Amino acid sequence: MLSISRSFRDISLSFSRHPVTNDVLVLKNEDAIKKSVINLVRTRIGERFFNNLLGTSVDNSLFELNGPEVSTILDEEIKTVLSNFEPRIRVREVLVESIEDSNELNAKISYDIVGLPFPLQNIEFLLQPTRI
Repeated sequence: MLSISRSFRDISLSFSRHPVTNDVLVLKNEDAIKKSVINLVRTRIGERFFNNLLGTSVDNSLFELNGPEVSTILDEEIKTVLSNFEPRIRVREVLVESIEDSNELNAKISYDIVGLPFPLQNIEFLLQPTRI
């Protein structure tokens, strides 16, 4: 059974104001989902109160020796957190690549939005340590 949604909306975590209505800005559809996916990947395990299972160990992996086994573990971890905590998407592919000679990881995530007729969505972002 295919479920069809009208739209998805989330508030902007920057808490910026709309210039006319003075309400908090709203992210809609693919922008809302994209921001949610990035937030889930960057959330550390145990960082959110009352839900110790939400998050990934991506930040901890930035300081480990980079190798194919680290990338494989992170690929599976990201797929798991997205399938468990983001019901608006169906993950197609996750690819985490380490960048030589720097403590950075490049994450590529491809997914379909459930319930809306959008094309395949692709996100690519750089994961960097914040304390160098």
